[in-house]
Amino acid sequence: MKDHGTAVSEISAALILADKSDVHRDRVVNKNIATFDIHDRVNYAVTDTKFIIDEKNKIVTLDLTIDTKICPVLDYFEIFMERTRMSKIAAKFLNVWFELIINDTKLL
Repeated sequence: MKDHGTAVSEISAALILADKSDVHRDRVVNKNIATFDIHDRVNYAVTDTKFIIDEKNKIVTLDLTIDTKICPVLDYFEIFMERTRMSKIAAKFLNVWFELIINDTKLL
């Protein structure tokens, strides 16, 4: 999926949330850290990802653990800011709230 666009249906909103929340070390194919680009570095730094759906309170939460020895949290936002915005809009389309937690800090 691209890094721009918006939900036009419930299915597209759910797909955006799933796609834009897919960040984790397992996504990195290249295991040579010396040759990582920013996408590899950020994905590799994410050691734990939880996508939590709280139906009762109508909240979806992306909870990430980022190893800041590998990359700073700011690098995550450099490549994921637009994706985060898309997730927030997709959640709103579904009439739920989108939360982002990184290293136990609630950011949204």
